[in-house]
Amino acid sequence: MTGRDHLIVLPGGAYERLADHEGEPIAEWIRSLGISASVFRYPVRTRHPGPLHAVRGEIAAQRSLGFRRVGLVGFSAGGHAAGMAALAPQARDAERADLVVLGYPVVSMQLSAHQGSRTNLIGADADDALRAETSTDQHVTADAPPFFIWHTAEDTSVPPEHSYLLASALARAGVPHELHIYQRGIHGVGLGEGCGTVEDWTLACARWLRSHTWGSGASAR
Repeated sequence: MTGRDHLIVLPGGAYERLADHEGEPIAEWIRSLGISASVFRYPVRTRHPGPLHAVRGEIAAQRSLGFRRVGLVGFSAGGHAAGMAALAPQARDAERADLVVLGYPVVSMQLSAHQGSRTNLIGADADDALRAETSTDQHVTADAPPFFIWHTAEDTSVPPEHSYLLASALARAGVPHELHIYQRGIHGVGLGEGCGTVEDWTLACARWLRSHTWGSGASAR
């Protein structure tokens, strides 16, 4: 591996389980770019703020190993966990993410879609205040880390509106970010191999990581 940078992978699974194809295969691809990576099995079936504290603790744990920069890569509900860890207030310096990559993330608990994630994290009867508190787009500030976000227009489980909301909030705050919406592809495509143009997200992400001086870029996929 090159440098002392590390990316923590957070699989999706609606805060009910952790999807294997969004774990180690993603970490292996990241390592092919010359970046250290690990999969974090954050707690599921656990109410907020349990997953938030766990992810922040893992960031701090990786920093304690000597990594210079620590970033997050999250998918679906794991994307929500990553976004909350990077954006919610009151993080200690050691818990701050330096960079975030999100694939088809759950962003807003105020939308009606993907109720499984919302129910498992905050309960079906969560009030408006708690739903806002756990919506990542509501926590964007000018000092947020850079974000790479990708989604598919055909995603009906977590519609691309989630990514649009986050990207709009990042744009308003002047936070460096890149957003890709691919026309085809169902929810949960992971690396997207054989799924049409969405498989190009790894190429775009590798270029974006290099633009932030992460990795050698030895292999895009």
